[in-house]
Amino acid sequence: MSHAERPTAPDPTPLAPSGGRARPGVLTGGEVSAIPTEAAEIRAALQASGRPEGVATAPLLTHPYPTALGLAGVPRSPATWLSLTSRMLVVQWRDPDGTRRTLLWEPRDHERSPHLPDAYLAARRMPMRRVVHGTVPGHLRALGLAPAEVDYVAFSTLRGLDPRRLLGTTAPASDLGSPHRALEGWLPRARLLVARAEWEALEHLHPLQRPWYQPGAFAELAAERVVELESDAQVGPGVALLATPGRTCGHLSLALHTDGGVWVCSGNGVAAESWAPRASRIAGLRAWAVAWGREVLPCADDPVSVAAQYDAMLLERQVADTSRLAPFPQCLPTSELTAHRLAPGLSPTHAHRAVTHGVVRGSSPV
Repeated sequence: MSHAERPTAPDPTPLAPSGGRARPGVLTGGEVSAIPTEAAEIRAALQASGRPEGVATAPLLTHPYPTALGLAGVPRSPATWLSLTSRMLVVQWRDPDGTRRTLLWEPRDHERSPHLPDAYLAARRMPMRRVVHGTVPGHLRALGLAPAEVDYVAFSTLRGLDPRRLLGTTAPASDLGSPHRALEGWLPRARLLVARAEWEALEHLHPLQRPWYQPGAFAELAAERVVELESDAQVGPGVALLATPGRTCGHLSLALHTDGGVWVCSGNGVAAESWAPRASRIAGLRAWAVAWGREVLPCADDPVSVAAQYDAMLLERQVADTSRLAPFPQCLPTSELTAHRLAPGLSPTHAHRAVTHGVVRGSSPV
């Protein structure tokens, strides 16, 4: 079957047994007691749905990030910048009719999607250099995947994103070298899966959110390329997108049922110890968690609701299995803390680095 003949990928369905309930954006302390039950239901539904055929992890970029934002200024390290590595996940499964589907999670175009606002960078000097490990098209070629084989793309949040080179435009884009005609994207068939609350927020950004978003980058995206999700969504066997609002109003987390257990990939934290600070060997984290009675450490880059983000991380931690190599849940940050000589005292206690499962297959020769 040629790529042009492939049936259009179906829309995700609500993840049973939640009935498609979307979590509120602001939670109270009373909600915490309900999280274990909700997490158990999500785990059971995810495991009952099966497993994907393959999951591969592809590193994109290692870059500096303020310690005060990534780890909320909690460590006792004098380093004001830490190092993060951003990665893309490639997930494959088959529809009931046998059609193979491919999802790219966090396929950032790092040249067009900054991790920090220009206004923030203008006032601060970064001691570390960005290191590019690969690009979205390059990793697809290495896996033997043709761009037309990608059905979906999804991100934890639309913050900082410019998806135009990924998905194309409906109008000329002179700043991308296409001044006279619409831009054809790298992924001609892919559709963006996004929480409705996150999509609608682009129209009415709060002043605290504006520096972090590029709303104009979505203005010329074709409507049929966007799928708005109301709640937790089943995307494929063992593949779900969970509504985890807090850091942003429509934050999403990717949940995967693999041979190595259940994984959750999220932008709510930056290290394995973000979901288990009491097990951290970074100076200051464990003492802070014990003193304040905290079970997770949300990143602190202007969240919509710290309480909701905290509860979302509790949910993620309880949906995920525990790592076999360390007492940390299998929660992989979309950008993970990486040891760096210019960030003394900020080396991760444990780094997951990748999620692997089965085999990712493409139609192109590698």
